[in-house]
Amino acid sequence: MTIETQIATCTEHYQMWKDKALFTNDIYEAKKAIERTFFWMELRSAFLFLSVIEKTKGNDSEVKSKLITAKINLSKKLTEYT
Repeated sequence: MTIETQIATCTEHYQMWKDKALFTNDIYEAKKAIERTFFWMELRSAFLFLSVIEKTKGNDSEVKSKLITAKINLSKKLTEYT
């Protein structure tokens, strides 16, 4: 899965949970939806950050190694929650 696809997946889930949080009348459900909204927003931000680092400093072998490790960890988190 490309990083652009991962960002898009996070964005879709973020929007879905945001809408649920905004349009529910149940306080408990709204709180749960807000927590999930923040999770997806944080995950999306992390993938965006990795994308920027990859585009600006991706040629450095040390940076590339750290990027791969970070992508693996974030991808695991993404697959756990989708």
